[in-house]
Amino acid sequence: MSNMPVVAAAVLSFGITALTGFWLIPVLRRLKYGQTILEIGPKWHMKKQGIPTMGGLMMIAGITVAVLTGFFMLASDPTISFTTSIREGMGVILGLIMALAFGMIGFMDDYVKVVKKRNLGLSAKQKMVMQVFIAIVYMGGLWLAGERSTIVFIPFGGQMDLGLSYYPLAVLGIVYLVNVVNLTDGIDGLCSSVTFIVSLGFLVIASYLTVHGMSMFAAALAGGCLGFLIWNFYPAKVFMGDTGSLFLGGLVVALAFGLGIPIFLLLLGAIYIVEGMSVIIQVTWFKITKRKYGEGRRVFKMSPIHHHYEMSGWSEGRIVTIFSIVQIIACVAAFIAVTRL
Repeated sequence: MSNMPVVAAAVLSFGITALTGFWLIPVLRRLKYGQTILEIGPKWHMKKQGIPTMGGLMMIAGITVAVLTGFFMLASDPTISFTTSIREGMGVILGLIMALAFGMIGFMDDYVKVVKKRNLGLSAKQKMVMQVFIAIVYMGGLWLAGERSTIVFIPFGGQMDLGLSYYPLAVLGIVYLVNVVNLTDGIDGLCSSVTFIVSLGFLVIASYLTVHGMSMFAAALAGGCLGFLIWNFYPAKVFMGDTGSLFLGGLVVALAFGLGIPIFLLLLGAIYIVEGMSVIIQVTWFKITKRKYGEGRRVFKMSPIHHHYEMSGWSEGRIVTIFSIVQIIACVAAFIAVTRL
């Protein structure tokens, strides 16, 4: 197979995302769609008040065009059998639809925050109901497309058949992963940098497994993240908002399920997992100590954990660099684990 669909997806995604910024960012400024900084956050973040948000629309445009272009290039490639093309194509299209649906929830949440001036956006219940519904529809789509295996591969641990419990666990896992990707979007360039590395990890693994559709999908994600980073590196000129972070979460999940290695997100999404666990630990310990001592105590200075390091004196650039290095190591471990399946 020619590498052209992969290259085209990466280049198109990068180009469209980066160039869209020249138009979209001034529009967001004119509309006054600026970020609202909560008072509970680090005090020095107040200087970011008003920086345009909803920049995730740039990635949505670039990645969507790139994935659809790559899809049609793969479908017309005579070196891929029709059966294989259809199977991989369904994984690509279902994954893109799921990511766009999550991105739509993020857009509604951002819209409520910046236009309706409700700082917390949609209620937690509203978001949870919609996210669970999307995850169920996605898993149902995979089932109808013929992906009915309930066997999961565990990094360095063989495999396990979860039976019917696979489906509810998968739905919960999807919702959790999408939301912890969202938590990672807390400082300039962090979520987009980490996700760029995650996408490269998926690209290497998909290429090794010769899963053409997911190789192209991962390349599009990598290009979109890199194009967005041009505008999102410190000091950020635009934030992705929930529009972008929930969309990215959907793409990451789609890659894991498209390759049949969802449990490998423990490594391929290591930073996301740590960010999410830091919030769970913080909230749980606060509630336990409040009930026991009458006053809540904290494990971290602030959660998610990137804010803990911020409040410990680390610069945003240092946090992004260290977290990215950790994610690279985790992705290398994931690739080694895949080679031993």
